[in-house]
Amino acid sequence: QVQLVESGGGLVQAGGSLRLSCAASGLTFSPNYRSWFRQAPGKEREFVAAVNWSGIATAYSDSVKGRFTISTDNAKNTVYLQMNSLKPEDTAIYYCAADSDRLRWAPSYKYWGQGTQVTVSS
Repeated sequence: QVQLVESGGGLVQAGGSLRLSCAASGLTFSPNYRSWFRQAPGKEREFVAAVNWSGIATAYSDSVKGRFTISTDNAKNTVYLQMNSLKPEDTAIYYCAADSDRLRWAPSYKYWGQGTQVTVSS
């Protein structure tokens, strides 16, 4: 049984940084993509960033490009999201997801974590 567990969320002031982690267990295969999505109250879940299994290929939403960095440590089965220059509009529950063939489309992902809250105060 595949499990994804996020950690690292919290409350931070605008301009600050946080690093989210997503630890995977039960994986018996190498998912093509592992990604981060976020969902703010009253809004749809939106794509944030993705990385392929090797860690070489990455993709970002326009809203976080240049501020967030996704990376992977396959020895630890963990994906990270380094978030810098945080803005109040980054406030959301952040979810990690794995195994999809349609990078930016949430319904295409097979596995999801439970989410971690990120709150950015102004």
